[in-house]
This record gives sequence, C-alpha cells and structure tokens, in this order.
Amino acid sequence: MLQSIDKKEWHALTAQEGVDLLKSDKERGLTSKEASDRLNRFGPNLIKTKKGHGPLMRFLLQFHQPLVYILIVAGAITAALQEWVDSGVIFGVVLVNAIIGFVQESKAVKALQALQKTMTTEANVIRDGVKQRVASEQIVIGDLVVLNSGDKVPADIRLIKLRDLHVDESALTGESVPVAKHIDPLPKDTVVSDRNNMVYASGLVTYGHGIGVVVATGNYTEVGRISELLDTTTSLETPLTRNISHFSKLLLYVILGLALLTFVVGMLRGQTAFDMFMSAVALAVGAIPEGLPAAVTITLAIGVSRMARRRAIIRSLPAVETLGSTTVICSDKTGTLTENQMTVVEVYTEGTVFRFTGSGYQPEGSITKNGELVTIKDQQGLTECLRIGALCNESQLINVEGRWDIQGDPTEGALLVAAQKAGLSLMDLKGQFNRIDAIPFESENGYMATLHKITTDGSIVIYMKGSVEAVLHRCETMIGANSSVQPIDKEAIISQVEDMARRGLRVLAFAKKVHEKGHNTLSHEDIGSGMTFVGLQAMIDPPRQEAIEAVKKCHSAGIRVKMITGDHALTASAIAQQVGIKDPLEVITGKRLLEVPPEELIEVADRTNVFARVSPEQKLRLVEALQAKGNVVAMTGDGVNDAPALKRADIGVAMGITGTDVAKEAADMVLTDDNFASIEAAVEEGRGVYDNLTKFIVWTLPTNMGEGMVILAAIFMGVILPILPVQILWINMTTAVLLGLMLAFESKEPGIMNRPPRDPKTPILTPVLIWRIVIVGFLMLISAFGLFRLELSEGATPEVARTVAVNVFVMVELVYLFNCRSLRGSFWSVGVFSNPMIFVGVSIMIVLQVMFTYLPQMNLMFHSAPIGLESWLRIIGVSLSASFLIGTEKWLRSRLLRHHTV
Repeated sequence: MLQSIDKKEWHALTAQEGVDLLKSDKERGLTSKEASDRLNRFGPNLIKTKKGHGPLMRFLLQFHQPLVYILIVAGAITAALQEWVDSGVIFGVVLVNAIIGFVQESKAVKALQALQKTMTTEANVIRDGVKQRVASEQIVIGDLVVLNSGDKVPADIRLIKLRDLHVDESALTGESVPVAKHIDPLPKDTVVSDRNNMVYASGLVTYGHGIGVVVATGNYTEVGRISELLDTTTSLETPLTRNISHFSKLLLYVILGLALLTFVVGMLRGQTAFDMFMSAVALAVGAIPEGLPAAVTITLAIGVSRMARRRAIIRSLPAVETLGSTTVICSDKTGTLTENQMTVVEVYTEGTVFRFTGSGYQPEGSITKNGELVTIKDQQGLTECLRIGALCNESQLINVEGRWDIQGDPTEGALLVAAQKAGLSLMDLKGQFNRIDAIPFESENGYMATLHKITTDGSIVIYMKGSVEAVLHRCETMIGANSSVQPIDKEAIISQVEDMARRGLRVLAFAKKVHEKGHNTLSHEDIGSGMTFVGLQAMIDPPRQEAIEAVKKCHSAGIRVKMITGDHALTASAIAQQVGIKDPLEVITGKRLLEVPPEELIEVADRTNVFARVSPEQKLRLVEALQAKGNVVAMTGDGVNDAPALKRADIGVAMGITGTDVAKEAADMVLTDDNFASIEAAVEEGRGVYDNLTKFIVWTLPTNMGEGMVILAAIFMGVILPILPVQILWINMTTAVLLGLMLAFESKEPGIMNRPPRDPKTPILTPVLIWRIVIVGFLMLISAFGLFRLELSEGATPEVARTVAVNVFVMVELVYLFNCRSLRGSFWSVGVFSNPMIFVGVSIMIVLQVMFTYLPQMNLMFHSAPIGLESWLRIIGVSLSASFLIGTEKWLRSRLLRHHTV
C-alpha cells in the first residue's frame, strides 16, 4: 500500500490524505514497533550506490591505453639493452600517468560518498505520541518529523503543520533565497522547485517551525534520484585525451609497420636476423616519443599552477586543456554571474522612483532621483519607507574582519543595507522607535508588523511590510507628493510593481498606521484595515561587474554563454540582459522543457540561452544535447542538483565558497571566488596550455621521424647504423626534458582570446603542422646521414661519425626549439627573453653534449668519441641552415595567408 502512490504526487494530496495513505497519525506519529518493522522492510535512510571496480582494478585499467603499450614496449626494450636508467625513466613516466588517471577516476566515487554525507544528520520525530531525537538513517516512511530553525531536512517530507517555515533548498533546486512553505495541495504537474508544501532531504530550515510526514527515504528521495544519475552518468574523454588516444593508435601502427619493414628489407639484403632485429629495435626506439607523456603531464601541471593563481583550482589535469577547447559555458546564475547578496536598487514612494547604487551587503552607495543625487534630508517619504524596512525586521547586518554579512533572511538584510546607504543609523532608529510588540511573518498571511513607541512624543505607531497584495489590501490611504496623505491609487502602484517585476526585481510593500487603541499589544485586527501605503522597495541579486566583462570576452573568443538556473524566469532574464548574454529574451522553463520532444531538444538547447526553474535531470539533458551538437561544454554549479551535469560536462566547474561537497567532488575545477570572471581567465590559460602542448609535439616529432628515417636509410643502403639505440634514447630523453619541456613555460600569445575555439574534431596535427614536421624531419635525415657518411669517407671511426650524427640531431633540435616558440610568427614576436627557461635548458643541454662527446665515462656508456673543431663547424653550419629554412617557410606561409585574407 505504501508504494501504491507515485512519490511525485504527494504534493497533490491534502495533508490528511497523505497521512492516511501512509497509515500514520498526524498527532502521535508511528508506533515504535511499526517504525522498526518499516526500517527492516525498506532499509535505512541512506543512499546506496552501485558497486564498481575496486581500487586495484581501477588502477590497473589505467595501463589499458595504446600510448602506454608503446611506452611499456620501449621500457622493456631498453631494459633488454641493460640501459637501466632509461628504462627506469620510461616506466616512471608510465607510473605517473597511471596515478593521475586513477586519481581522476576516483573523483566520481568521492562524489557519491559526499552525496551520502548530505543525508547523515539527526532529526526530531514523534513516535508513540512522544517527541524523540533519532539518527537520520533510522527515519522511515510515515514518520512524523518536527522541523525547527537550523535543522537539516532528513528525508522527503509532506508538510502537515507549520508556522512561518522557510527552507533553503538552493543545493537541490538552485533557488537563490529561502522558500516560504505552506500545506495546501498543488497541481500534479508542479515541478520540484515549486512544490512549496514539501521539503526535501539536504534542505536547511532557516526560519520558523513545521511538522511533516516522511514520504520517501534513501534512494527514493529527490537527492537519491540525483545519486542514481551520478551513478549512471559517465565522464566524457577530454578533447586532449581523445586526440592523444587517436594519435597513439596511429603511431603504434606506424612504428610496428616500419619496424617490420626494416626487418624484412634487411633480411632480403642478406643481413643476419640478429642484426635486423637490433635495427628494428633501434627504429622503434627512435620513433617512440618517450618524452610525450611526461611533457603532457608537466605542461598541464604548469597550467594548473597558473590557473590556481587566477582562483581556479584544477582537480583533473586534462581539464586544463579542455578549457581551451570550450565552445559553450553553461553558467549558474546565483553567486556565479551575480553577487549572491540581495540588494535594494529602487524605492518607490510619493509617486517617485529613487534609484540606489552599490551592490551586496557593503553599506555604501548613492541615491538618485531623476538622474540627480539626493539626500534623505528633504525626502520624508523615502526616509519613512527605509525606516519601516529597517525596523520591521528580524535580521542583523554584521561586519566580520572587514567583510559585511547578514545574520538572518537575505531580503531583510537588503532592507538594512538600503537604510544605512541613506545615512540612517540602525542603532539610533531602534533607540528612537522602541519596539513593544510584533506579529512575525507567516507565509499564509504574507506580512510582518511591528508596534513601536516613539520616544520623542510617546505616540505609538504600527509599521508593516509584506507582499504587495497583502499590504495593499489593508491600505486606504497613501503618502503622495510632498508627503501629503491622500486616497490610495492602487492602479498606479500595481502598474509600478508590474514594471519592476518585468525587470526581474523582487518587490516588497511598506505601510504604517497610528495605533489608535493606545495600548501595548498588536493583533491582526489592528492592521486589518486603515493602513497608509508608504512605498515599495525593489531588490535583486545584482550581477558581478567583472562577470559582465568576462561574458563580453567569452563572446569575442567565440564562446557562447548560456544561463541554466533554478531561479525564476523573469529574474533569470533580467540578469542575463544585464551581464550581456546574447538573446536572453526567450527563457525556457523546466515546465516547458518537459513538453519538448527528445528529437527537438538538441536544437532547442542550441538556440536558447536562458533556462529557468530546471530540474537536475533537465540540466543533465541540456548538457548532453549541447554535446550532441558537437560542443565542448563547461558547466558551472554549486548544489547537489548540479552534480550529474557537472560530471557529464566536458569540464565541470564547482563553486568553492558556496558549493556543496557533492558538487566539488563531481567537478573538474573549483573556483575559489565563485566568480564567472575566473572561468574566463581559466579558459584563457587553457588555450595557452594547448598551444604549448602543440608546440612540444611539433618540436619533438621531427626528431622521432628523422631518427626513424636515418635507420631506414641505412638499412636500404646496406650500411652500418648512423646512430645506435642507446644513443637514440640519449637524444630523446635529454632533449625532451631540457629543451622541449621548456616550451611549457611559454607565455600566452597575443590575441589568444580573439580567435574562435578550436574545433574538437580537429586533430592535434593540422596539415600545416604535419608539413612542417616532415620538412624538419627530412632536414635532420639529410644533415645527420650526410655528415655521418662524410666523416666515414674522411677516415673517421664509426664512433666518431655516430657522435657527429648525434650532435647534429641535438643541435638541429636546439635551433628548431626557438622556431617552435610561436606556431604562427617568429620567435621575435613573442619576445626573445620572455621565457628565460628556454635559455636555462639550452645551456644545460650544451654542457651535457660536451660531456657526451668528450667525457671518457660517457664515451664508454654511449659508444661516443671526441670530435674535432671542423666537425663542430659543420654541425653548427647545417643547424643554422635548417633554422633559416624553417623560418623562411613560416615567413612565406604567413605572407601568403595575409595576402589571401586581403
């Protein structure tokens, strides 16, 4: 019987119907025996997750990648050659990459564990007619739960009694302010964020008192449904990992093919199987870019460090590069694009609108009337309206270590700040207008009223604030021009309210009345009629100024910004327009999204920029729809409701200050300042990281290509190998660390945010870059093989000739490094000394090559030999010639591109 009603329909039942269906009692609750039976039957109130791979298996699966296979083979080959240092380095790289992948995958497990913690608390329940405190996991369906201010909601509950109950449900729904609750039934199609007769697990009671009956526990709660979404949502590969995976597979086939070709050709030419096997090994070792995984890891790590300085903490290394490929940013509203601090921006009184500057809880700003600055000295209506807002108030404005904050309701806090901006002292007001009684705000009434004795003349006055409907209903007069009291013009007031509401403002009305009875108590009858309307105060959570600039930069960078929020449609539209989100007038709500056919969702998601009142499932569907359109999606969020979409997005961005643990664990990046501007800064850094990775790949692959072709040339010509496997490893490992990795420290190139996002389908190596790699590879082949043959023809020993060939590779790489500092222009364009690490690496590399050439121990280890001055001049000559040719090719290409553009 307990499972015969769909949980989505509890809000549509009356409170008594809900209690009856659950076989509970609205006064005595369940019996202890029935509670025990239900606990055994339905299980504890905990979120259970699917059992996945254990830690060991998750770690071992990190080695199941093509590039890792290549590295393992390379490590095994170098170990077989007894080159233990090189073998150790290669296996070390493999291990580091595996650890990084393991940590990245573990975040999903942590997200689910964090989600479980949101359900762990204690709660007050009524059983056998007695109020008692139990652990939240012991709560069962049908339990009568008592909720007070400060309590965490332990399960999904249908409210049956309450007094002025307000619940912060932002973690689940994204609602920016606490929600006033009631007990009346609602239509069946009411979305979760509007079910105000329900409270949900993970909510926090901010004000008032309530009693309700539990309708769902554990995995059957709304939070539990999010757990299932997290459990079934898979994280996508990043553009970098996809490209690296594709590149690695291609490289694997090429290396194996060339090694086989080398072996076959050598055998056909009459070489021994052993010699050809060693030649194939040399070619494979030469073609494998051993330094690539280390370069990727270190370049990303440097990007992490740079982003941390710009208030973005990266939890997953590949996320650094993903940011640079982002085409769409789906942003939450509250706290990300806005200050997350309600602010009074307009006051309407005496038929005039006064506008307030300043934002947040900082009590600083100015007041204007018709564009001119005013003070409250001669504005009696304004003074009275602000005074009522400050005195008919239960909150406090506090200063903690120089930062202003609110204790209590954010809306009431905004009224206090507005009064202080006008120069009203809250302490003086309370001293002059002594409160002697009050009627607290209750959602069913829609107002709050306070009774004050004015110390200067002993008169007693009633102050009232509340919803426009509740206040106007009780007013017969209003303060008009020049503070005169005149008959109320409700049409004019309502017209002003509608104008404010259209702009997304939240509006409160204020009224007063002299207490004619003359005694010190206040009743609802006293304010039932005869009130004088004083004015309106309109407020909004204002946009961050830096977010406005950041959105503009995103648009110039070709990145679309979309708002996906749990807040109201009018508010979302107003903020979207203020921050500059394109075409924000069409706002699609979660209710309308339910009516969109699945086949149309992709187009709807693509063309719409503002979504309001959306559920967790809908956020997830929107991210998936945008990805289906080929977008790389960054998703921001702070609540439990955002976690599935954060995990599914190409990069999930959680808020560090207001974000829940669930959101942070599901995300790839955490903002320490909850600011959209930090996302834009991180995108900029991400583009720089991808540029630097590309520079490294374009720099390193010609060496691998050249080494492989040198081996092939030797086999085809039937001559001895110009370089040995151990020498190839020396070149690859030392230059990768000391030369190539220095590119990771390159600064961002000018105009990086003025170009469109990189198409995620575009491979790492474009035709232009492949052409450059081929040119440099052939230059290395011709230079190294040519000088090797020249040395032999002049009577040099194979050791001397090979040492010359090795130095040719290193020196050409060294000069080519400077050409790779910019993929588009000359290295002069990025500043000769803008990256001092380049010169550090070059200096150390030259010292090591001198040691490789002249140190006896190195000669013995690497089969090298000292060479003469003439050989060095030839090496330097061919290196500079290669640099000149590469620079000429870049210059000609840039000229052609400019001519084509013109």
